[in-house]
Amino acid sequence: MQCSNLTRDLHFITRPLSREEEDYPLAFIVTIHKELELFVRLLRAIYMPHNVYCIHVDDKAPLEYQAAVLKVLSCFNNTFLSSRSETVTYAGFSRLRADIHCMKDLAKSEIGWKKVVNLCGQDFPVKSNLELVRYMQSKEWRDRNMTPGVKQPKYMRHRTRLQHKEITGKHVTLKGTGVTKVPPPHNLQVYFGTAYYALTRAFVDFVLENPVAQDLLEWSKDTFSPDEHYWVTLNHIQEAPGSHVDGGWKGDIRAIKWRDQAGRTHNGCKGRYVRDICIYGMEDLPWIVKKNSMFANKFESKRFPEALDCLEQWHRNKVLNQSTVPIEPSWLLATQSN
Repeated sequence: MQCSNLTRDLHFITRPLSREEEDYPLAFIVTIHKELELFVRLLRAIYMPHNVYCIHVDDKAPLEYQAAVLKVLSCFNNTFLSSRSETVTYAGFSRLRADIHCMKDLAKSEIGWKKVVNLCGQDFPVKSNLELVRYMQSKEWRDRNMTPGVKQPKYMRHRTRLQHKEITGKHVTLKGTGVTKVPPPHNLQVYFGTAYYALTRAFVDFVLENPVAQDLLEWSKDTFSPDEHYWVTLNHIQEAPGSHVDGGWKGDIRAIKWRDQAGRTHNGCKGRYVRDICIYGMEDLPWIVKKNSMFANKFESKRFPEALDCLEQWHRNKVLNQSTVPIEPSWLLATQSN
């Protein structure tokens, strides 16, 4: 496919839709390893020509998949592959390192992005780009990082108190029969939270350059799921740019239906649970729309295709309705007919 045909036939938006969005460019880190169609649809939904996108493809992904992703990215001057690729292991340090590789690349970007958001291939946006910009510039979040989380609960302490080892590309396991780690560096209080965030550019520089951040990164290498403590712990350091020391679980980044929260925070999964997370079905959409988080997780194109089809169409309609520039026909995902 020629790039001009690809951008037109896949309905990518090719011009900024408002001055407000153009003046507040965003950066995105997307880590993927499968389902090319899901990735293309996610990229199409979040793509704006003034933003910047770093895509990390798992090193163990098939070569034809990697080549197809590269072909799509080559059609845009603001999308690129991460300069380093990890063989990502679930709950491993490699997952955290994948984000940091992209951060290093984005720190060199000539696009003056204001905040960076990280995504995985089974995410899909709920807010439009304009709504994301307004949310991040709201009084509560204008100069702050979003890293929902709390002081590490007792039942989670084994993750950072015992040494773990990563079996590359497979799983993370305990090292020996419970070898304890030294306490965290600089007497840091460890926090526990989501692996997903919205971070200021100054905070990213802090992550990449500050000795405290570097020492915590080194200490985290043999912990379990370090991306669930690393960002939120750093964001509770007073001197970190944009820190939010009393943020708690604030920051509505993800709409996720956890199995153990059914009846409390949501009305149950209408699709199916995988690893205790709901793969959304059609009847989950009203809850997603009403919750109005930044993104929703998770979707599968094979199992419940209608859920993603419907949310995607609803999202694109909203994006185009908010536009301040004339709509080009190719930006429509579907047209009405008899």
